[in-house]
Formats: sequence, structure tokens, C-alpha cells
Amino acid sequence: MIGRVVLFVLAMLAAHTAEAATRIKDIAAVQGVRDNQLVGYGLVMGLQGTGDTLRNSQFTEHSLQSMLDRMGVNVRDATLRTRNVAAVIVTADLPPFVGTGSRIDVTVTSLGDATSLKGGTLMLTALMGADGQVYAAAQGPIAVSGFSATGQAETLTQGVATAGRIPNGALIEREVGGGFREMPSLVLELKNPDYKTATLMTDAINAYSMSRYGRRVATPRDFRSIVLQKPNDVASTRFIAEIGDLLVQPDTPARVVVDQRTGTVVIGRNVQISTVAMTHGNLTVRVTELPQVSQPEPFSQGRTVVVPRTEIQANEQDGHLAIIGGSDLQTLVKGLNQIGLKPTDIIAILQAVKTAGALQAELVVQ
Repeated sequence: MIGRVVLFVLAMLAAHTAEAATRIKDIAAVQGVRDNQLVGYGLVMGLQGTGDTLRNSQFTEHSLQSMLDRMGVNVRDATLRTRNVAAVIVTADLPPFVGTGSRIDVTVTSLGDATSLKGGTLMLTALMGADGQVYAAAQGPIAVSGFSATGQAETLTQGVATAGRIPNGALIEREVGGGFREMPSLVLELKNPDYKTATLMTDAINAYSMSRYGRRVATPRDFRSIVLQKPNDVASTRFIAEIGDLLVQPDTPARVVVDQRTGTVVIGRNVQISTVAMTHGNLTVRVTELPQVSQPEPFSQGRTVVVPRTEIQANEQDGHLAIIGGSDLQTLVKGLNQIGLKPTDIIAILQAVKTAGALQAELVVQ
């Protein structure tokens, strides 16, 4: 039943996709306009006895001593035994063209043996980029969705209590070099590269530019990128905004994705199966051990022994021979539903059909 529902939903989505178009901004992005990843090391304070064990996490103790030393508190010769501090790694994504003083979200994850970051506050932490420069500084209370409670005989855990987020927790201190106006050329990169999609995008952009500017502005470089020549009388931001609203119908490759762990099967719209005859059945063999005790008669001077007894049952379901062949996704789904298969059975059949050379698509097994 689950397999029929999944395939029916995929068929409906494919039928709807065939009639709908997509904006260029949803399937392509401007080359060079991307996020930058930041990372930093810091300390979380204010935990309710759920922080790092300083005896096991010596880096937490050294960091705490260094922080207190910079604040004028000398604890080098003291033995620290607090459980309200945790060492953490702070990560964030720096958006493109963000200015100094803007705020971004940060993610905080525990580095030591802390059991929970709930209720903690991140101390001022410098966030660095791949070039070693500091681009942001993070600080603030951590929002943790998970929790963990431990008793003498039971432990209850929900979600992840050793990771959290700080909304708008980092201030931008340095801007990334370069701007939108300083880009040498405007290039659109497809998120799912395809020759036909690149051609369709080029035709749609040139058709719009001919009516709007009286010239062609798009040239396909390859199956991934399209080069744009911006007219002189329009700003780059307005030009990209106008191009991004154009509608095209992207082409999708013939691909079947199979996840054996969850039993999920995703079939692309252009997948075709050559006409084949197939049958699928299950053979179940059950072996049951029922040992019996043999008790001797009274005064017979016999011994009590265990007599083995084994029962073997074999049950094989009927296999229905069916002819499957589909020129489109709807026909394929209808043919598979007629057999009445479970997701695991569909996965086995698709792998067998691919081996037989009748599946005219790429089979991706995860």
C-alpha cells in the first residue's frame, strides 16, 4: 500500500511539473555570489552543572584560565572544579555583500563532555574565515531544543542537547572584498547542469532582451553556465532581477534514486522501461526447534534424555507474471501498481530490470 501511494504521488507531481514552468532565479545563481563559512572557538557559561568535566577536558580548563587571566583574575595555581563551563565550536555562514554591523545566526556545538548547553550563554567569540581573518564576533544566550535527564536507573533524551543556535548572535566586523558592481562579468550557473536546460534558458533570456533592449545578451558557455552581457543603460541589480523572473521548463535527467535504508524510491519524469516480463515472489522458510524430554519408566534404571525435534515449514507466495513497459512515468507507475508491490520489492525489481538492460535511466542506490 505504501509503495502504491509513493508512486501515485510521484506520478501526480510529474504530471504537474510537465505543465508548470520555473523561474530562472530558482534553477540558477549568479557565479561568485555565494556564502562564506566562518568558524570560531569559545566558551559557554551559566550551565546548570551540565558543562565539561575539567579533569577530562583540559582544553576547557586552559581556556577558562586564559580568559580569567585577561580579565585580571589569576587562577593559574588554583584547582578549578566547576561544571558550569563548556568549550564549544561556533559556526556561521557569511552572506554575500553583507555590510559591517549586520547580524547573522550562529550554531554552537559542544566540544568536550558536556551533557547539555541549555541555559548557557556564549561568551564573546571571534569567527574567522578560511583566510584566517576575523569577520564576525558572536555572543549571546543559546537556544537549545533538545534536553537530557539522567537518573540512577533511567535516562531520557529528546533531540540534541549539546548543540544550539543563537538567532542574530553574531555582528559582522569585516566585509568580504569585492562587490556586485566590481564583478568582471555576469555568469549564471545552473544548480542542476544540463545541456537542454542551458539552451532553454538562453533562448528565454534572448527573447526577452530582444523585445526589451533590442539585442541578444545571453550566450551558453557550456552545460553549466550562461554568460550575460549587461546593457549599459541598466543597473546590474535590475538586470539580474528582470532575468530571474523569466520562466523556463527545465529538463530533468532520467534517474531513479533508491534508498534501501528507508525503502524510498524516487522515479524521474523521463524514466522509461523497455517492455519486459517479470515475476516476483517471496519464499519463507521457518525452522522451529521443539525438544522433548524422554522420561524412563520407574525402576527401569534408565536416564532422562532430551530428544531433539525440528519442524521445517516452507511457504512460497504465488508469483504473477506481468509485462511491464512504459513510455512515460504514468504508464510505468500504473504497471508497477498492477503487480501490487511493497517498496522493498520495487527496489529489488528495479535493480533486476537495470541488470537486464531494460531500465533506460541511471539507477542511484543510496
